[in-house]
Amino acid sequence: MLMLCLGAACPVWADADAEEEASSIAEAFAQGQAKLNFRYRYEFVDQEGQPRDANASTLRSRLTWTSADYRGFSWGAEADHVTVVGDERFNSTNNGRTNFPVVADPEGFDLNQAYVKYSTGKLKLTGGRQRINLADQRFVGGVAWRQNEQTYDAFRSQYQVSSKVSVDYSYVWAVNRIFGPDNGAQPADWDGNTHLLNVDFKLAETHSLKAFAYLLDFENDNGPANSTSTYGVTYSGNLGGLSLSAGYATQSDYKESPLRYKADYFNVNAGYKIGAVTLKAGYELLGSDEGVAAFRTPLATLHKFQGFADKFLSTPADGIKDLSLGLVGKAGKLSVAATWHDFTADEGGSNYGSEINLVATYPLSKRTSVLLKFADYNADEFATDTTKVWFMLNVNL
Repeated sequence: MLMLCLGAACPVWADADAEEEASSIAEAFAQGQAKLNFRYRYEFVDQEGQPRDANASTLRSRLTWTSADYRGFSWGAEADHVTVVGDERFNSTNNGRTNFPVVADPEGFDLNQAYVKYSTGKLKLTGGRQRINLADQRFVGGVAWRQNEQTYDAFRSQYQVSSKVSVDYSYVWAVNRIFGPDNGAQPADWDGNTHLLNVDFKLAETHSLKAFAYLLDFENDNGPANSTSTYGVTYSGNLGGLSLSAGYATQSDYKESPLRYKADYFNVNAGYKIGAVTLKAGYELLGSDEGVAAFRTPLATLHKFQGFADKFLSTPADGIKDLSLGLVGKAGKLSVAATWHDFTADEGGSNYGSEINLVATYPLSKRTSVLLKFADYNADEFATDTTKVWFMLNVNL
């Protein structure tokens, strides 16, 4: 019902190419643009130790509305509804079906965004519920792979200091997590007082440096254990056909965290393009403080890192080292990628396991695409053997 109301609030579906600024707030709303997106996904999970396989069939329906500009101001809203198609043969984290593996796509409605934005010259201010995706989302992101995206109740300020320096600061008072709209085995939201600061430096045309400070302060449920202070720096650049990136960060407990620890993070990645194929290699360390606790990234888009099987959404207490090799290629409109991971502990020398990831995407039209994805985790000394398969159809209207 609320999605229909949001649609009724924007009676004029304006031409997407219209760029003229509105002459009043009423006109800015009347000239607003609305978009619909439907994303159907089937996810299969075969996990050792679970009595049944998961067969999750879900549809996410999304309505996005943005106003025209008025004197630098604009407004936006976005609503999602996740529907289970057919039988609910998976553990959504709040449906109580614990005899199935977890597929964290709970059914229900959620207000994904509702914000006001002000832009003038080099300054952009955004207040309200919004997306915040920082850098490659290794530390802060939207987890957009899941049907209910993670968004933030926040005030965000972005300022272009010069052609080579920019500053991005956000104060976050609530994190609207993927497990919503209702609490289940995981809280739907984390409340608190979080500060996110990024400073970007453009060193040269193809070389950049980023310094960051993330002070995460969460109050409710399991939030305090994820309250951390993280300071770091990352580099990215290109040398001909070679792309390079590297990063270092240090982390310790913060505010009401019950833990007392200090741990380091390090990564280095390289890619080399040969014709239509790019070869990739990477190494990532999330360190441990003598097994007491390990480096945490609770706001990250975790599905992008350490394997699609999602076996390391929480860093093991002994930390983790991830060695990866892969390739990305394209044949006509078909895009494909393959990656192999080897996981070991930072402390104690345990061999956690290995994983193979495969993914293929194909655009059926300008508005429609399909995706096939596969993950196979082979456990050694951590978690259990797990195979996952996805089919996804994405339609934009």
